[in-house]
Amino acid sequence: MDFSLSARRLGISAAAGIVLLGLGYAVTLILGLLSLQSPQQPIGGWYFSILELLILPIALSAVVLMVAVHAWAPPGAKAYSLTALVFMGLLSGLTCSVHFVILTVGRQIASADLARSALFLSFKWPSVAYALDIVAWDVFFGLAMLFAAPVFSGGRLATSIRILMITSGVLALAGLSGVVVGDMQLRMIGVIGYAAMFPVVALLLAILFMRTEAVTNSGPRTVRLPREPRSLRRNTRRRRSQRADPA
Repeated sequence: MDFSLSARRLGISAAAGIVLLGLGYAVTLILGLLSLQSPQQPIGGWYFSILELLILPIALSAVVLMVAVHAWAPPGAKAYSLTALVFMGLLSGLTCSVHFVILTVGRQIASADLARSALFLSFKWPSVAYALDIVAWDVFFGLAMLFAAPVFSGGRLATSIRILMITSGVLALAGLSGVVVGDMQLRMIGVIGYAAMFPVVALLLAILFMRTEAVTNSGPRTVRLPREPRSLRRNTRRRRSQRADPA
């Protein structure tokens, strides 16, 4: 295993960031849901803005965390970890684009009362932004977790990470059932997978990385010995020739 010091530091930092940001996201999400008068209403106001802001660093940190997972992965599992990294990159790029657009121009378009703006920039089903975010978190995230899971095996900690990754990925994909039946309440199944379980996975990964010794690739050093005096070298060659020809 070639797990460098920089990969170890990146992995621990990204995992810690996901845990803290995920905790803030979960608290804000619960408070936002409790503030709704009807379960069918979308979260709005300051709760919505805070959730949008938190998603951006969470998604970016998830990519960095998966880079560390790829660096940690044994050679035989590099194909799985690389596939997981690609899916996590797709997740981050797509969801960051969607939420950045919502934060910057979404409210301006909504306040201008442009025709059918809700069909593109709202998180009330059906809308284009909502559908893209579902692809990011329910599909790309779910696949990233399922492909990253085979990387971890052996000890109790690695096995726990593997089981939680599989569970998180399956729950995220199960959230697609809300799209199939047209009931966004069922999508809360997927939310449990990436909003509740993924921070736990990140916490266990941070512990695993801290327990893993980093490997440096500086290689062996070449030590140059001082040259012998010329007279001593001549005497050494003379003695060697005498041993080779005793006659």
